[in-house]
Amino acid sequence: MIRDIPNILTVTRIAMIPVLVVSFYMEGVIAQYVTAGIFIFASITDYIDGILARRWRAQTTFGRILDPIADKMLVVATLVMMVDRNLAPVVPILAILCREILVSGMREYLAEIRVALPVTFLAKIKTAVQMIAIILILLGNEGSGIVYAFQVGTAALWVAAGLTVMTGYLYLREGVKHLS
Repeated sequence: MIRDIPNILTVTRIAMIPVLVVSFYMEGVIAQYVTAGIFIFASITDYIDGILARRWRAQTTFGRILDPIADKMLVVATLVMMVDRNLAPVVPILAILCREILVSGMREYLAEIRVALPVTFLAKIKTAVQMIAIILILLGNEGSGIVYAFQVGTAALWVAAGLTVMTGYLYLREGVKHLS
């Protein structure tokens, strides 16, 4: 039972997305707190489920498939909503979304020929910067109590987009080596 916790966290992350969407479209600072809180909690569960799965040797095929999908669903839903509300510029969002599609497709192809494309340290940094950017933008200047939170979040989103392009290129370069 305890070995199921990583998968339960992954499924919980997916189940939280509709709640995140509803709270995002509510008005007021409290809604900003709730939305950011849900996003933060979901982001933390992503980190924790990976640690627990490795530590408890509870890695499953279900988790290997669903965990990255859950992450992408959470981030894509949030980024699209931010663009819808004009909280984020379209260009970095498109860079992030295109890279995710590219890397996912490449991983799927490489898995068929039994080649793993492990997550790089730079990609982990990209994810951290991206999550921080999203949180700062969701909270905004009012919700965070930080004078320039929204502007810092937007700048961090551009940095995340730059890292996204870099890591996408590195993954593409590695993946091309295995194309026949």
